[in-house]
Amino acid sequence: MKKIAVSTLRENLSVYLKKVQNGQTITITTRGREMAILVPVKNKRKQSTKILQDLGKSAVIGDIVSPIEEDWEVMK
Repeated sequence: MKKIAVSTLRENLSVYLKKVQNGQTITITTRGREMAILVPVKNKRKQSTKILQDLGKSAVIGDIVSPIEEDWEVMK
């Protein structure tokens, strides 16, 4: 994680935003003290696709319409 002063960020905002867009996290300091962190936005589409792919690896696909051969106990 890179640290930069707020004055440096002001002078080169587009440069640092491009770095964040490419995945880098940047800590912004003022007078040597940390005040904020710039982090890249998560790609929700990629994240959702990965979750669905992982689910597909463990999902059991079968017939959910046909009756089963199991007797059920009914409460009377």
